Amino acid sequence: MSLSIRNQIAGTVTAVTTGEAMATVKVRLDGGQDITAAITADAVKDLGLATGSAVKALVKATEVALATGPVEGLSIRNRIAGTVVDVVTGPAMASVKVDVNGGGLTAAITADAVEALGLAAGTSVVALIKATEVSLQVA
Repeated sequence: MSLSIRNQIAGTVTAVTTGEAMATVKVRLDGGQDITAAITADAVKDLGLATGSAVKALVKATEVALATGPVEGLSIRNRIAGTVVDVVTGPAMASVKVDVNGGGLTAAITADAVEALGLAAGTSVVALIKATEVSLQVA
């Protein structure tokens, strides 16, 4: 299946915590980072997700925020350190490619944010992704 979602990162489920309607699924990405997805309990059942399941974490580029240092006091669970490898800036928006320990993430952010943060190849960043914005696909 082809998808327009830019960020499709392979990993393995390490934990599933299911509630009445929603579940959290922790995934160890192939690069060693951890990411949490908040999905419906029905999706966990329908996909047959369990510890050891091979999955792809899917995240739209518009749902990836970037910070240039550690962020405290924030509810966002997914904080993945990386290094900017490429920035393509247009008049309003920019596409920022980030290497996250051998894998890659793309963030679609405003051109103003790129300028304000001083983003360029080699800049250290932290990618921030809400757990509710991570979808899972069985690999």
